[in-house]
Amino acid sequence: SIEESKHSIISQEQVTKSQQTYTTIEWVELLPVHNLQALLNPPEYLNEIADGSMEDQISSQVQNALDDAFSNNNLDPFGQTGDGEYELALTSVEVIESMNNKHIRLPGFVVPLVYDEEQSITEFFLVPYFGACVHLPPPPPNQILFVEYPKGLKHDNIQVPIWVSGQLSTSLVENGVATAAYSLDMNDYEQFSEEDFEDY
Repeated sequence: SIEESKHSIISQEQVTKSQQTYTTIEWVELLPVHNLQALLNPPEYLNEIADGSMEDQISSQVQNALDDAFSNNNLDPFGQTGDGEYELALTSVEVIESMNNKHIRLPGFVVPLVYDEEQSITEFFLVPYFGACVHLPPPPPNQILFVEYPKGLKHDNIQVPIWVSGQLSTSLVENGVATAAYSLDMNDYEQFSEEDFEDY
């Protein structure tokens, strides 16, 4: 409900539902440090992409999705990494092992994969920015969660993010749409409210 969404403010370190405590995390916490460093330092040739081109739009989407999470990070945004490291980071399936079996809460956008007979979503990818895997190339696999929810998710507007809560695992899932380095056994979800947009 709307009231439930309002009380679930991002500033809370932990949220308790159904006797289970979920720790709110940010997408950047799923990235190994060297992948993060590489993504912060794209190669020079990306600066030569024509403004307004499809490549420029994709690059901007990825950068905007990462910028907010990176702004509070202690890494040097001007540190040097090789072009090869950047390319590897874009397809990295490396995970943060300490995240395995953690009960987490994370906001993201839904990329539906499987529907049930009631047209509820039972399997989907959760991604950090809208359009990933559909209109835009997928983010790195370690920035994608494969989510199973047999109860069925009713979410008609995929342009609006949701909060998901559940148990995270470091298991690789591949299909024709994308590859996810993490999976989530989802217990609950809620809509992302206007207050969340201001606080996240």
